[in-house]
Amino acid sequence: MLKKVAKICSIIVLVCCVKIASAQVTLTNPILTGFYPDPSIVKVGADYYSVHSTFSYFPGLPIMHSRDLKNWKQIGNVISRPSQMDFKGERMSRGLFAPAIAYYKGIYYVTCTDIDHDGNFVVTATNPAGPYSNPVKLPQVRGIDPSIYFDEATDKAYITYNSDAPDNKPLYSGHRTVQMYEFDYKNLKTIGEKKQLINGGVDITKKPVWIEGPHIMKRNDWYILYCAEGGTSVNHSQVALRSKDIWGPYVPYEGNPVLTQRGLPADRPNPITSAGHAQFIEGPDGNWYSIFLAVRPYEGDYYNTGREMFIAPLTWVNDWPMIEHGEKALEYKYKTNIKEVKQKGALPQNGNFSYTMKFDKGLDLSMMHLRTVDSSSFKTSKNGLTLNLKPETISELGNPSFVAKRQQHMNSTAETELVFTPKSEKEKAGLVIYQDESHYYFLAKSIKDGKTQVELYKSVHRKKDVELINTLPVGNGKLVLRITNNADKCHFAISENGKDFKILAENQDGKHLSTRVSGGFIGNVFAMYATSNGEKSDNNATFKYLKYSGDDAVLR
Repeated sequence: MLKKVAKICSIIVLVCCVKIASAQVTLTNPILTGFYPDPSIVKVGADYYSVHSTFSYFPGLPIMHSRDLKNWKQIGNVISRPSQMDFKGERMSRGLFAPAIAYYKGIYYVTCTDIDHDGNFVVTATNPAGPYSNPVKLPQVRGIDPSIYFDEATDKAYITYNSDAPDNKPLYSGHRTVQMYEFDYKNLKTIGEKKQLINGGVDITKKPVWIEGPHIMKRNDWYILYCAEGGTSVNHSQVALRSKDIWGPYVPYEGNPVLTQRGLPADRPNPITSAGHAQFIEGPDGNWYSIFLAVRPYEGDYYNTGREMFIAPLTWVNDWPMIEHGEKALEYKYKTNIKEVKQKGALPQNGNFSYTMKFDKGLDLSMMHLRTVDSSSFKTSKNGLTLNLKPETISELGNPSFVAKRQQHMNSTAETELVFTPKSEKEKAGLVIYQDESHYYFLAKSIKDGKTQVELYKSVHRKKDVELINTLPVGNGKLVLRITNNADKCHFAISENGKDFKILAENQDGKHLSTRVSGGFIGNVFAMYATSNGEKSDNNATFKYLKYSGDDAVLR
């Protein structure tokens, strides 16, 4: 009875948050712009929920909700309490890899991998927004990318995942397997022995790499096993296999890959690349779609916004899935017969947009900290977001005073108004554009020789050091800080009256912030940050708002 009440309450809440319109939807890619990688999606009634990797950011694994696959609203985070887990001591591209979400008999299940510590785990909730349970470890599931499939016909569950090569003896670099256990969904543990479903990939004679992200679905009498292959960069793809028996053997589709963009001309306009890590879903219009990760690069394989969530129509050919297997480019817009359902109070997520975040009602669910949350280090009010200066810095592996929002366009601007009176040269507060511990720019207010100034720092590649780019003297009043990123160029400006801006530096190296240069799997964020650089401090800094705007021509 309690489960039914909880489900009814969650439905009522969601109904109150949506507004149905008569217009037909044009899906604009990416449907979630910015750093929303490794998407997984589930449909429950008329509602769609997606979950995404966050690596060492906290809170972890955002839960997004939609009813039309276009308008999305964040409704929660799976890892929302430090008691569930934290990521202190871990680099930003470690932490949580590739979650998967499923629903069965009133319960939401999210599986994921804590890559350096807890390994694979599962959490549950009766409300998709959470709160989710503490993680239950799955020690027998050794690998990454766990995903649960529920077979309604037999009331059994199975968990598939990427694992090592047979006998831990890879035949070549990137040789992996897909394994499966039966899963006791009531007691959250594996049953019996594992079985290997795929060795290497769809054709091991071609030495395929990184068969991963497996999902199972059933269509007619076929169990469809579909996975990513080729690695999560430019050779990424999606492949499909099927069997009449859940345990196999699984036969590859002759038309594989069912999704890829490798092999297309590198100089094509506005390319979408690295497409893969897909999941299939039936749309509100009765047609099928696939969501997947991909990137929008500049100059080949440079991108700063991370891996984003895209969508494309899926067709079934004799019960085989097909999206786009590399003969033509994925599109930025797909017209559909879906009726638009807008989300009340949602921040925009696709196309070109701008917004201003204020903090009188707390932090938005989309805002992130480094590795954990220290609630004693900040407060929100009608005056803004106040950060206490902490000794920790963003070059280290701790939890500095840092609150971030994703960069969601190739051409983006973030702006904030800062109220801060530094008391020593080590005290600094301001706005950061941040890729990871050694790839960022910091536009800071500080003091030098008793005089207040603004300083621009650039981190040093793969080191904890920073380089001072420029300084400008300023008064002790309010200060507006502005950072603009245009693909491979970054620009920095300040204003003391909010109208007239002085340029601190232009045309700084934006590739320094790219995934290609930094390595790893994450995208940029804009963040409000305050530090005392190793010393204790009782000082604080207040940020009155965070303005964001993004305008990419291809999204118009």
